[in-house]
Amino acid sequence: MRGRRVATMAFAALLSLPALAATPWPGAAKGAAKGPVAQKDQSKSLLQFQKDLASVLALRTEAEPLLAAALLARPLSGQPETLTYHSLLERASRNADAGPQVAWAQLADCDAKAGNCPNPEAVAALQTKAPDNAAVWLLKLGVDGHAGSQDAVRQDLSKAANAKLYDDYLGASLKALANHVSQLPPPPDTFNALQGSGAAGVQMVLVFGLASAQPMPGFQLTAKYCDDNKSDASVVADCLKLAKVLEWGSSPLGRSLGLHLRETLSTDASEQQAAKNARLNLIWQMQQFARLNVQAQGDKATAQKLLALARSGGTEMSVILASLRAYGFPPEAPAGWEPAKVEQ
Repeated sequence: MRGRRVATMAFAALLSLPALAATPWPGAAKGAAKGPVAQKDQSKSLLQFQKDLASVLALRTEAEPLLAAALLARPLSGQPETLTYHSLLERASRNADAGPQVAWAQLADCDAKAGNCPNPEAVAALQTKAPDNAAVWLLKLGVDGHAGSQDAVRQDLSKAANAKLYDDYLGASLKALANHVSQLPPPPDTFNALQGSGAAGVQMVLVFGLASAQPMPGFQLTAKYCDDNKSDASVVADCLKLAKVLEWGSSPLGRSLGLHLRETLSTDASEQQAAKNARLNLIWQMQQFARLNVQAQGDKATAQKLLALARSGGTEMSVILASLRAYGFPPEAPAGWEPAKVEQ
């Protein structure tokens, strides 16, 4: 089931963050970049629906629906030039209401084979548009790390540590998709009528699946750099400062890295244990959210609720926590709880 696959991919990535596998290019999304709609088991009807939806949204002029159209178009092949990921994001970026979330999406508007990923113009634009966002500097850290520029990596770490917030704009992408995925009703042959969630289930999979293909900052290189420089007090101080920014940031993966840094770099045993406990709670939260995703595939009300929460805006983390509150899941893991193994 694709809903299960989307949810458990996020959960598996969270569990393995300290050993995050190398990505094809710094900032590439973890997992299948094409999103769930391009899987082999996906029907032609759903692909056609996705194309139709992108075409309808492309008629709009505001940045948000154009961003949604671009995210819908990204995994599709054979699109007319005016309906490609590149063209739609270019149009979105020219709008006065285009925020840094459009520039973040443009990171993936590149050719890995040509060696120009992430999009260098988008990287530069984000440094101007969102200089107080740690995600921007961790992205640049990944780029500079892959280029072997250690002095630049050190500067990037310092800027990330002194940033005011961490936001990788996945919440903005969720909102854009959730706000506009209902512009067309999914045809009956795009879902199993016996499954229970109906059109809402199709919309939810599109929203959460496509948004999950967001570009990611250099988490692996950041963790490695901090670990490799434990003997440098100034690096450790910046890594611990960054940890606090990440722990209150937009992303479960970013929060997981922050807790990992605090647990491994802090010299205070109570801080180490507190980080370990918080990390266990984070895994609990992600596992319960994964279960809600699976539940939504068979229950229309749950699918509609998750879509409504995505439309409300905020960050990925706030959507997850709001979903758990809506269904009565406590944010802390029960006493003695241990993470379940993720289904393959």
